[in-house]
Amino acid sequence: MAVNLAPPDPASLRPVAGVELGCARAGIRRAPGNDLMLMRVVEGTEVAGVFTQNSFAAAPVQICRERLAAGVPIRALVVNAGNANCGTGEAGLEAARRACAAAARELGVAANAVLPFSTGVILEPLPVERIESALPACVSALAASNWRGAAEAIMTTDTVPKGASVAAEAGGVPVTVTGIAKGVGMLAPDMATMLTFVATDAVVARGALSTMVKEVAELSFNRVTVDGDTSTNDSFVLAASGRARMPVIDSKDDPRYAELRDAVVRVAVPLAQAIARDGEGATKFITIEVGGAAGEAEALAVARRIANSPLVKTALFASDPNLGRLVMAIGNAGIVDLDISRVNLWLGDVLVLERGGRAVSYREQDGARMTKPAEIDIGVDLGRGTARSTVWTCDFSYDYVKINAEYRT
Repeated sequence: MAVNLAPPDPASLRPVAGVELGCARAGIRRAPGNDLMLMRVVEGTEVAGVFTQNSFAAAPVQICRERLAAGVPIRALVVNAGNANCGTGEAGLEAARRACAAAARELGVAANAVLPFSTGVILEPLPVERIESALPACVSALAASNWRGAAEAIMTTDTVPKGASVAAEAGGVPVTVTGIAKGVGMLAPDMATMLTFVATDAVVARGALSTMVKEVAELSFNRVTVDGDTSTNDSFVLAASGRARMPVIDSKDDPRYAELRDAVVRVAVPLAQAIARDGEGATKFITIEVGGAAGEAEALAVARRIANSPLVKTALFASDPNLGRLVMAIGNAGIVDLDISRVNLWLGDVLVLERGGRAVSYREQDGARMTKPAEIDIGVDLGRGTARSTVWTCDFSYDYVKINAEYRT
């Protein structure tokens, strides 16, 4: 059950001019409901993305990288759930290309103008014929208001569809940013998240959009982890349809660039947090903020070490304020010259570690009180500088083991 996370109200997900979404049942995912999503974007849309750092990248990731690197104008995205099309060799690449070609025929665009995405079981052949059969229904369902349906269609073990939307301004011109995401496990991205698609009607040059998607990922999806494992299919795509009435944003030096990037971050952060809140078997949502670091990378390393520790995560599931596990995780972050006599640690507003030792004011019942709620804050001050970073994660419950033990059954 997701932690304090409700499905998005379809009315809250604002349509983005120049973007339509359609969904259908292809029968690839075992669970009932739609498992195929098609996104069509208007001609002239710029698209940028970041992808998994896992060396065993899935076939669709390989094709997306090739097409975006070649500067091919993108007109559509085709996404299936239930099969990752990873570890499938040349046959997997051919299946992904077939899916793109089928979507292209339905839409009347070039085959290489379609980007493929897959999520689900690894090492299983992609039943591309099911995608081909279901695509006409996706096309028939295309609508600008179908973001909620699209969020549902890309789910695997997610318990809640994930979507967010904001209305903002760039240079005084109204712009819309809307996005959806899926992902609950095998998630510790070094780029983005499992699958995330965000669109805006702003007018952005390709180079500026490529810079923006990396910056947004670093401020959002690179700050969330569930279990420390990076998926083979992680993808974060940002599309700018160019339908807003504004001059093009052609570089990050344009003052409007920061305004638009901040608006995209306002969509990306709740999506990233939703992934941790819906982590497989999660009962606690945990925010870890590390400050007093010599640099941001150092703060991030400590926060991630705490967030990915199975010992920390299981203790928090049990509402056990086991301070030793937190101290252990800090010490394992690889800061070779860390002066532990300057380190402070908090659970919520309770100081538990002061200058490297148990705080005199700390009482066990205070720690238990701070680890019992569904939302837990952990704060660390390394006493080394002014840099800071925040990571979001979840606990490990009995259900995490059950879900992953039975993932293919």
